Amino acid sequence: MDVIKGTGREDVTVSNDPDYSGFIKSVNSSTGIDLSQYKEAQMKRRLTTLRSKHGYSTFADFFDAMKKDKNLFFEFLDRMTINVSEFWRNPNRWEVLRDTIIPELRAGGKKGLKVWSAACSTGEEPYTIAMILDGHGILGDSKLNAADLDEGALAKAKNGQYLERSLKDVPAQVAQKYFKAEGMMYKVDDKLKRAVNFHKLNLLTDKFEDGYDLIVCRNVMIYFTEEAKSALYHKFAASLRKGGVLFVGSTEQIFSPAQYGLEPCDTFFYKKI
Repeated sequence: MDVIKGTGREDVTVSNDPDYSGFIKSVNSSTGIDLSQYKEAQMKRRLTTLRSKHGYSTFADFFDAMKKDKNLFFEFLDRMTINVSEFWRNPNRWEVLRDTIIPELRAGGKKGLKVWSAACSTGEEPYTIAMILDGHGILGDSKLNAADLDEGALAKAKNGQYLERSLKDVPAQVAQKYFKAEGMMYKVDDKLKRAVNFHKLNLLTDKFEDGYDLIVCRNVMIYFTEEAKSALYHKFAASLRKGGVLFVGSTEQIFSPAQYGLEPCDTFFYKKI
C-alpha cells in the first residue's frame, strides 16, 4: 500500500539532514518511491526506529543493507505503510456498499462489475468486496483487481490466511461461509482467492485502468500531501466510468468533490458526474 505521509507543501521541503536526504535519493532512484513527499518528522522517526532496531547507525548503511536483504526491504515497506488488518472495517459503511451502492451500480440490469481495491494491503479489503459481490450473485461475472506497492503484503494477501482478530467485524454467517479454521489461522475460501487479481502498483507513478464501476481506497489518502492527494483524486475520477463510485475511508471526506468531477452519493461515497 503506497501511503504518503503529509498534509501540505510545507511537509515536502528537502531534508537538511544529509544522511536522510541521501537515503531519500537512493530509495527514489532504486525503487521509484519518492520519500520527499512524505511528512518528514513522522517518517524519519519511524525509519530511525527501524534502522536502530537492526543495528545501523546511518541511513546510508541501512540502505546498503536493504539492497542485500529482501526481508529487510519488505520490513522497510511495512514500516512506511499502514496495513489495514481487519475485514469489514467500519461495518456500517460496508453495509451501505452492499445494500445501496452495489444495487445502484447494477441499475439497468448490469450483471458484473469492474472493481478495484486500490491499496489492498494484506487482502482484507478486496476479500470483503468479493464476499459482497458473491452475496449479490455477481462475483463470477465481475472483475476484481487489488493493488499494493508492498510485495510482502501482496504475498500475504495471495496466501489468504489470517488471525482470528482480523475477522472480528465479519458477520457471523459470512465468516462461517467464507473462512475455515486451520490451527491458529483462518483461511479464506478458494472461491474468493480465485476471484481477486492481485498486482503490484505505485499509486503515484503508475497508470490506472479505466472503466471501473467502483474504486475502493480507504484509510490511505489521509497520509498523502495535499498535492499528491489532489492528483490521485483526479486519477481515480478518470478511471471511473460515468456513474461509477469512489469509496473512501471514514476520516477521508473529500471537500469540493466537484473539482474532480465527483459528487457525494452517500457518506464517504462519491459518484462520477
